[in-house]
This record gives sequence, C-alpha cells and structure tokens, in this order.
Amino acid sequence: MTKNERRPVKFTGGFFRNISNEIKLVFKLLADPRISLLLKALPFGTLLYFIFPDLAPGPVDDAFVIGMGVYLFIELCPPEIVQEHRDALRKTIPGQWQNQESEHGDIIDSEFTEK
Repeated sequence: MTKNERRPVKFTGGFFRNISNEIKLVFKLLADPRISLLLKALPFGTLLYFIFPDLAPGPVDDAFVIGMGVYLFIELCPPEIVQEHRDALRKTIPGQWQNQESEHGDIIDSEFTEK
C-alpha cells in the first residue's frame, strides 16, 4: 500500500470498542520512538485545550476538538507504523482470552454412559 492509497481500518465490536481501540492506538503511537516529538505534541495540545477554559462554550466543541486532534494525530503518523500498531491491537484484544493455557492441562470432551 502506497502513501496515497490510505484506507480506513475498521475495528469490529461496536462504537465503544472502536473508541477504546483508538485511545489505545494513540498511547501506543505516543510510546513509539519512531514518531517525531513535534507530532506527539498534537494529542497533548488537544488535552490542554480540554483542561483550560476555551472561548466557545458547550461540550460539543470540546468533543469535536479532541476527536479532530486524535484523528489528525493518527492521520499524520506514518501509515506503516499506524498499521503495525492496529494489527497488534487486533491480534491481542479479541483473542487474548482464547490463547491462555488451561490450568488442568488438556481437556478431553467425551460422553459418559453407565453400564
């Protein structure tokens, strides 16, 4: 995929899981040393806007500014790094509970018949 062929990656699981995954993605990108410090200032700038009083009253503008800040941060990060972190989130979150070892060892499914 080239830089001009960006396509949105949709997480499955509903609205709140998507928000949760986007927040986790932002934290992973903030911790990634390959992302420039100047670009990492964008989420902190939107957080500062939320904390300090703003010029336009009302909660809708705050949600819009934070949403746009998160969106711009993810869009301005290198797409291959974003995709790498999205793939990691997709692998660990939905299937994490299925890959754990049973504390009783192997489970054998069978039927009991009384003779």
